[in-house]
Amino acid sequence: MAQTPPKKRRVPVHGVLLLDKPAGLSSNDALGKAKWLLNAQKAGHTGTLDPFATGLLPLCFGEATKFAQDLLEADKTYETIVHLGLATTTGDTEGEVVETRPVDVSLTQIETVLERFRGDILQVPPMHSALKRDGKPLYEYARAGITLEREARAVRIHALELLGYESPYLRLRVACSKGTYIRVLGEDIGAALDCGGHLQMLRRTVVGNLTLSGAITLEQLEAVAEAERTALLAPVDALLSTFPEVQLDEELARRFQHGQRLAVGRDGIAAGDVRGRVRVYRASDAALLGTALVQAGVLAPERLVAQ
Repeated sequence: MAQTPPKKRRVPVHGVLLLDKPAGLSSNDALGKAKWLLNAQKAGHTGTLDPFATGLLPLCFGEATKFAQDLLEADKTYETIVHLGLATTTGDTEGEVVETRPVDVSLTQIETVLERFRGDILQVPPMHSALKRDGKPLYEYARAGITLEREARAVRIHALELLGYESPYLRLRVACSKGTYIRVLGEDIGAALDCGGHLQMLRRTVVGNLTLSGAITLEQLEAVAEAERTALLAPVDALLSTFPEVQLDEELARRFQHGQRLAVGRDGIAAGDVRGRVRVYRASDAALLGTALVQAGVLAPERLVAQ
């Protein structure tokens, strides 16, 4: 029987851990392990990876959890291997094989089929997914042997690159919009090649502007002395690097922190032609104050960081 980890006193921890998630571990379990190793009071992830998948799983701690939604909306990049000729109940290695078909396809056929999946496409969400129907995730219906009708959803495949093909294994790199199911993409490509298929491997390499470069494993985190682990976290504003930056002096920073709307130009804010969402800093010490919306000459506080 597994031993329960000893309880530790939770402390405020703020930042982003770029985790290289291993196969066989759910995103929630990975989060729980990292949270325990950091003694963190508050934590959340930025969108799940399937248990069989590996790769970049940004974990947010403390004030960074306020901006986790931004990565849920972000584009993502994956590398995957599609095992052609075998279809499974889940579209990946975790399911049971339900169909076996011969594989006789050429590189020319593959390239022709891949072109059909670039750009804006429609996908039917899989039954083995966390999408909910009547308050219950679809995977619970699937485990009970129930299949429900699902509406196709629009997603965008920004790039679909053939990395290699050694029959029956098709290696791909996929850059896509939020909501894209790579399992479904693999199944659909297999169907279009008239042989079926499932994902043999899935590894996420990019989320928004964050990459696997610099990511660490749970084993690497655990190997570091407990007092030094927080030094491995990226700052909170690592989640906001795509937003334009606005600097405020002491007085304007104080007013911003109190939730006051500020007039661009009239209040001395040098936002230039910036529109939309921005990240806001106090100029004197480069402290992140939060995010704001710049519209019609007004800097309106959105999400504030506790100082």
